[in-house]
Amino acid sequence: MQDTMSETIATTNHRYFMPFLGGVVVSGGLCLLISAFRLNYSQLDSGFAILLCMSLLLSSRVVPIPRLSSQVSVSDTFIFLILLLYGNEAAVIAAAIEATFSSLRFSKKLRTIAFNWSCAALSVFLTSQFLTSVFGNIVFLAKNFFSARFVVALGTMAMTHYVVNSGIVAMGAALKTNKPIWETWRKHYLWTSLTYIAGASAAGVIAGLVQLIDFYAFVITLPIIGIVYLTYRTYLKNVESSAAQADQAEKHVKELSHYIAEQERIREQFSQIEKLSALGELASGVAHDFNNTLAGILGRAQLLLRTDDPERIRRGLNIIIKTAEDGAKTVKRIQDFARQRRDHDFHLVSVDQILLDASEITRPRWKNCAEASNVHIGLDLQIDSDAMIMGDDSELREVLVNMVFNAVDAMPNGGRLRLASRTIGKTVEITIADTGCGMSQDVKSRIFDPFFTTKGKAGLGLGLAVSFGIVRRHGGSIEVDSTEGHGTQFRITLPLGTLATSTLEAVDLQSTAINTIALVEPEKQSNILVVDDEDFVRDLLREILESEGCTVHVAANGEEALDLFDQYSFDGIFTDVGMPGMSGWELAQEIRKQSEMMPIAVITGWGEAVGSSEQKAAGVDWVVAKPFTADRICELVKEIERMKGGRRSLAHVAA
Repeated sequence: MQDTMSETIATTNHRYFMPFLGGVVVSGGLCLLISAFRLNYSQLDSGFAILLCMSLLLSSRVVPIPRLSSQVSVSDTFIFLILLLYGNEAAVIAAAIEATFSSLRFSKKLRTIAFNWSCAALSVFLTSQFLTSVFGNIVFLAKNFFSARFVVALGTMAMTHYVVNSGIVAMGAALKTNKPIWETWRKHYLWTSLTYIAGASAAGVIAGLVQLIDFYAFVITLPIIGIVYLTYRTYLKNVESSAAQADQAEKHVKELSHYIAEQERIREQFSQIEKLSALGELASGVAHDFNNTLAGILGRAQLLLRTDDPERIRRGLNIIIKTAEDGAKTVKRIQDFARQRRDHDFHLVSVDQILLDASEITRPRWKNCAEASNVHIGLDLQIDSDAMIMGDDSELREVLVNMVFNAVDAMPNGGRLRLASRTIGKTVEITIADTGCGMSQDVKSRIFDPFFTTKGKAGLGLGLAVSFGIVRRHGGSIEVDSTEGHGTQFRITLPLGTLATSTLEAVDLQSTAINTIALVEPEKQSNILVVDDEDFVRDLLREILESEGCTVHVAANGEEALDLFDQYSFDGIFTDVGMPGMSGWELAQEIRKQSEMMPIAVITGWGEAVGSSEQKAAGVDWVVAKPFTADRICELVKEIERMKGGRRSLAHVAA
């Protein structure tokens, strides 16, 4: 069996291939010349001619090696037979002639033909020389074919020829394809070893018969040769079929890998879409909460425009203030969530007051708007628990407002709404009940799931999910009873809160101290500089400061502020952070270069997200979060007055 390289072997990008090809051709040519010089031509008879012809005839039976540009010839039985009957030199010449003819059947390139006959000549030459060095004269050895020595020689001949021939061709194929030599040989040529052994065995049997009953025994052994040939063909077809199946499996693996990669890409895209969707839902949820807040403010303000009753105006303004504070705390919770904070500043809260606030905040919705649509909803307010809990009143109001709005939506044709509280042991139970359409068991089991809603596009499914989280943070629980067509009842259970007497006394003392400070009148009007790029913020600060008796100058940006600072003597500065051109931090740094003692307050919408390092670097005394309260600004005015008084005292001592 002979391995040969097809014509595509000439196509290569490896820099060592051409030197290797030239080396094989030169070496094979030298082997052929040496054999031709040493050959005793007188020993070549008609038997040699018959064997050579049979070899050339079967050289046309070549089979391609799957997935590689190489061929397998099945004529090695005759080459082995010539080696055993006519010696080394005759076998080398016969192998070179057979390889040349077999190459012509699938290639017309001289380089490919030269490589194939050189490889065959070199392989047979090295095999024969090795056999001679180990076993002596091969022709004499074949005459004693019954000996164990002859059997060992046959095996050695087969394996030596197999290793040398397949090794040379594998090296050429590896250099052609830029792959490792061992991997190429193991994958594409290892399986050919069996055919070399079969060819050598058949050659040994025929050589023995020729020695016994003359060369005409060769004719008798033709069936053996046919069997060997058919064995080659069957074996190679099986190999080819297996290779085809392997190729198909490899194709399926590539398709599967491509499918997996595509699914991974789609999954990543879907993940991005989910993130964007979640972000959109979060933004919608924030908008939902603020719409509730704005609805309370807007509705209450419209009601105030319709009345001249001072008491109702005062009560309405207090509701607006509480609603605005709740909106500010909603922003703070979003900022806390972004910073992954979980701490809460809880304080004693009156449950009855929260219920009363929620009923007033939602009044425009369940009364005015409903009646405008000819829908009548009555409110039963049962607040007599006198319970106090530790919590955040803004968050708890948000829970109740959400539930009241849901109850109103569940009563499109009107009904009764009940808000109640009662003390049970060490807990307080808050009830929100309606006589609306109720819920099915399936809806009831999912109402606290984020983004689950029964309102279609009008709902976001965040209200109850957020409410559930708030109640859990307060150490409480929510239960719901609902039947389709018979209304819904929510029961919120919260633990009662207690506060130590010492803490209450401390609070009272602090309150007294603040009230005492409030009674102190400034000795002299303070001159304050207000810097903000928003007109309504500047005007609001100016009115608050002027109500405290301050003289106020305003600037729309940092450059204007510095010009005013050079013209006037100021006792304190209030500045925004985010302004076009010069920021509030940069303005504070510029002022600090001129006055190290100037009180500076920064007012920012980022609130507590401002880092202490930024505040320290800019030399800022206070950071005030938007939305600010008038009380907080007034407190800062008093702080500025005390600092101004301290500077006057120091100036007096220095004098």
